[in-house]
Amino acid sequence: MAKPLLLSGLVGLTLLLSCEGALFLVGDTAGWDTSADLATWPEARVFSVGDILSFQYSSYHTVNQVDKNGYNTCNTSNAILTSSGGNTTVPLTSVGDKYFICSNVPHCFGGMKLKVTVISNQTASPPVAASPELSPSTTLPRSSSTTTNANLLPPESNGVDRGGRSHALFISLCFTFGALWWWLMKF
Repeated sequence: MAKPLLLSGLVGLTLLLSCEGALFLVGDTAGWDTSADLATWPEARVFSVGDILSFQYSSYHTVNQVDKNGYNTCNTSNAILTSSGGNTTVPLTSVGDKYFICSNVPHCFGGMKLKVTVISNQTASPPVAASPELSPSTTLPRSSSTTTNANLLPPESNGVDRGGRSHALFISLCFTFGALWWWLMKF
């Protein structure tokens, strides 16, 4: 009985590791705080369905997901989500604009609010190729750069963990099939 349970657990782990979502630490090292530049933080990032926002904050703050009106007026009376635990993760499950504010009104009006635009999750992105329509002055968006070929580089990944998923999936698949082979060879 324990062997099928172990095998089921290994298959579940494999499926979990195959998820394509990214984890974004809101505000990077400043976290969800008045010191973070939350107005520009989303500009260098692409948010897709399946990604997760991680809010890290002190007891002076809260995370409230609100509609556009609540965002503009710093009003949490119709909040979709309210959290005050200091560590809140929010999965992005649908496309569209998502709005987050701190319920401390002076904090919210002081800039402690966040709007992210979530796009459809596309597991395979087509390669970027030069097109004749692009002029030499066209550059790709980027959070910061010190090289002259910045428009040829991919965006920096500040605050996001996308790396290693395919490697982890490969290792977990090898482990799962190895365990399955060992289990089948015992009988």
